[in-house]
Amino acid sequence: MSGGLKILDDGELDFLSVGALVHRLDPGIVPFRKATECAIHVSGGEFNVAANLADCFRMKVGIASAMADYPIGDLIAERVRAMGVRSFYKHFEHDGVTGPNMATVYSDRGHGVRPPVVFYNRANEAAARLKPGDFDWEKIFSGGVRWVHSGGIFAALSATTAELAVEAMQAAKAAGAVTSFDLNFRAKLWNVWGGEHKAAQTIARIVEHVDVLVGNEEDLQKGLGIQGPEVAARSKLDPSVFLGMIDSVVRKYPRVKVVATTLRDVHSTNRHSWSAVAWIDGKTYNAPTAELDVYDRVGGGDGFAAGFFYGLLAGEAPERAVRLGWAHGALLTTFPGDTTMATLEQVRALSEGGSARIQR
Repeated sequence: MSGGLKILDDGELDFLSVGALVHRLDPGIVPFRKATECAIHVSGGEFNVAANLADCFRMKVGIASAMADYPIGDLIAERVRAMGVRSFYKHFEHDGVTGPNMATVYSDRGHGVRPPVVFYNRANEAAARLKPGDFDWEKIFSGGVRWVHSGGIFAALSATTAELAVEAMQAAKAAGAVTSFDLNFRAKLWNVWGGEHKAAQTIARIVEHVDVLVGNEEDLQKGLGIQGPEVAARSKLDPSVFLGMIDSVVRKYPRVKVVATTLRDVHSTNRHSWSAVAWIDGKTYNAPTAELDVYDRVGGGDGFAAGFFYGLLAGEAPERAVRLGWAHGALLTTFPGDTTMATLEQVRALSEGGSARIQR
């Protein structure tokens, strides 16, 4: 048992994500209104965690998602394979005019005092069409799956994706898997079909089946409808507000054994103070604070989640798991794109106090 979680010793898959796949267009530090070229990153809040676990942490990983059959879908599917993630797709035919499409995220990197700007085109997104019954969970779980993950971005895409997330979590618990959910509250997505009230109402049905929650105090308040405490945080790195909400979370959702979040104080686009905290089976664990020189901040939280989950899956002590998540999230901000380019050896070295001295 790791952190109060009953994790299967082995399985055909160590980890399965249920969520949407997207592609992010990145013009670097140039804002889109002046951009002449872009890099393409394959992403998705749920996919990023899976890809990180496969590529950096060498785990057996899968994703259940939608795939539109056209060249953008082909590009995304190639990157999923390249990251070592096994795919379980519901395929949709693209009609060449109206879709369905693979969603596009637009995000420049900002620079210095100018923050990154993120906007979307999720019109007629294939993933939003996913619904209960689209995946054969009995077949997927037949070889054993140790951990199943989803998130608030996927749940916010449509009424049917939220229901699919509930179905996936129920199937996971029936198969003996640990379940996790990253609240990832996104007001723009929820505002289309009900706002904060609808979000809390919807996510509550998913979290009833969840063992591990990821999300900061804002996610807990807006995603779960949990009232914040009276205490005020001394700084962005102060976990007191987050920890002050844990009793309310656990009282409302007694299945939850772990709640974790990153802590970030943004001094400029390229300079962040970075830490993390986790409540694990009644005890609190804090990561150190690192001063980051940020190249691309997108995906840092997913990087933390992947390293943290890896630590728990690998049977590491809770404090060690938090440090592994903190270290991997920090490293991920030094790479372009949303998914990892780090190695497990680099993550372990940083988590144990390693420096940035040249490696020869």
